[in-house]
Amino acid sequence: MFCGIDWASQRHAVCVLDDAGKTITAFQIAHSADGFDQLVSRLRRLGDPAGLPVAIERPDGRLVDRLLEAGHPVVPVQSNAIKAWRDAEVLSGAKSDPGDAAVIAEYLRLRHHRLRPLQPFSPQTRALRTVVRTRDDLIAARVAASNQLLACLEAFWPGAKAVFADVCSPIALDFLTRYPTPESAQQLGERRMTAFCVKHGYSGRRPAAELLARLRAAPAGLAGTVEVDARRDAVLALVGVLRALNQSIKDLDRSVVAHLGEHPDAEIFTSLPRSGRISAAQVLAEWGDCRQAYDGPDAVAALSGIVPVTKASGKHRVVSFRWACNKRFRQAICTLADNSRHASPWAAKVYADAIARGCDHPHAIRVLARAWVRVIWRCWIDHVPYDPAKHGATRKLTEMAASAGQG
Repeated sequence: MFCGIDWASQRHAVCVLDDAGKTITAFQIAHSADGFDQLVSRLRRLGDPAGLPVAIERPDGRLVDRLLEAGHPVVPVQSNAIKAWRDAEVLSGAKSDPGDAAVIAEYLRLRHHRLRPLQPFSPQTRALRTVVRTRDDLIAARVAASNQLLACLEAFWPGAKAVFADVCSPIALDFLTRYPTPESAQQLGERRMTAFCVKHGYSGRRPAAELLARLRAAPAGLAGTVEVDARRDAVLALVGVLRALNQSIKDLDRSVVAHLGEHPDAEIFTSLPRSGRISAAQVLAEWGDCRQAYDGPDAVAALSGIVPVTKASGKHRVVSFRWACNKRFRQAICTLADNSRHASPWAAKVYADAIARGCDHPHAIRVLARAWVRVIWRCWIDHVPYDPAKHGATRKLTEMAASAGQG
């Protein structure tokens, strides 16, 4: 038997088919503890949970956890695959939640031999992924808020955004809090600027005179209008948002490092050249710790989107960028690869060779990331940290460099 669930925020539609495609039962449950208990109970009456796989368009969540706890194999399916399947099977274009549940169950029935059941991560990985992804989301929110602040300043006071290099930095936010409008900074001179920098612990290497020169060199700010008061309120509001985001990100940095230290595979990823704690945590959170989840390093490379997609038909052959992937994973593994080329001679050579073949920087970084995936895979499977002395390509480069030096 095969079960399909159409997930929704309030109610879930459920459909169970037999091996011939005949509907055994179809019902709906509420998104609640009672609804989950009802689902597990009704499915248990049909037979052994281990023999009743469940397909759903979500790889996580409390409903998925409840099904796994009950012993059902859970098969996550892609929403776009279900949409394409429904469009091919339901020619009328009709759509409903019970109908989608039936389509998902039918998709599972006919393609279960090609689909992979969900392999749940350990609690340590899930905890690490939670804090890492939340931190990444907050950084994206900070970028959006800083862009809003820059746009606001550009509209009425361009000089304020030119004083310090980063408008999100504490010193820049302190400056905008003290001087939120051009009029408030009219009496700002070199002595006051110096005192301000000392008071707020400015750690930059630019003297107060240079900072003031940046402020004065920009176009004159807006003054003497009602709009200035509104812009001041907007600036102070965005400054408050950025302060809160900076503090939250700093707190999550500590949480990420703490959870990384508790993870059994942490030493593997932190041993990579210039990985850093945050970068290593980002890669580990997306890579996971379930050895049964991947067939080999090629599966990891495909999931992270660092290998292209080839489309061939007759004489037509196109190799294109892989869009369907875990984009967080791609960002994490590419960041790690980019950092590694500054510390590893082997990584620097792989990158340089890719550039020499005509690859641009992003493409060369993906080539290097693909090479690192093979190395990390072996370390991950063997449960050993990365050791340059045991890496054949790195050892060979070191020996060649030593021979050239002696010659």
